[in-house]
Amino acid sequence: MNRLKTITAASAAGDSAAVFAKVKSTYGGIPNAYATVGTNAPAVLEHLLRASAILKSGSLSQLEIEAINLAASESTGCDYCLAAHTMIGKKSGLTASQTLDARRGLYPADSRIDALVRFVKTLVETTGTLDDESISDIRAAGYDDTSIVEIAFAVSTILFTNMINRINDTDLDFPAAPSLLS
Repeated sequence: MNRLKTITAASAAGDSAAVFAKVKSTYGGIPNAYATVGTNAPAVLEHLLRASAILKSGSLSQLEIEAINLAASESTGCDYCLAAHTMIGKKSGLTASQTLDARRGLYPADSRIDALVRFVKTLVETTGTLDDESISDIRAAGYDDTSIVEIAFAVSTILFTNMINRINDTDLDFPAAPSLLS
């Protein structure tokens, strides 16, 4: 049940129509979350598309980006992003079990990604300056300062979409993510 005004691509005009065309050419359609953002703030949706492109060209793999998205989205309880990134995560090489692990902030299949999702959970779920151990742990896993900045950027990007979907109660257009309790 969308709470914010959301139009379809067919009824979009001006800046919304232009950004919807970009989304459709990139993704083959317009996910409901992007439709909401693009309806109300086309420049913000442009920023999200640029953010995605920046992350894809950075030091993090697509699997790492999806692990970040899953860990952060679980922390905020965003059902929309959990659904979307469960599906995208599978396309990026995550198994169903690994997707659930990333959401929990544990990833026993790979020590580097385990450190990453632990770091993301700490970053999202705590306040104040991170302790020295959190920084030394992520560095010990092989993430350098560039990667750490990109991790923070990825977290900030997914947190924005988490917040929009939590405000909007965005209708799922992906299969719902399985419960962690199953």
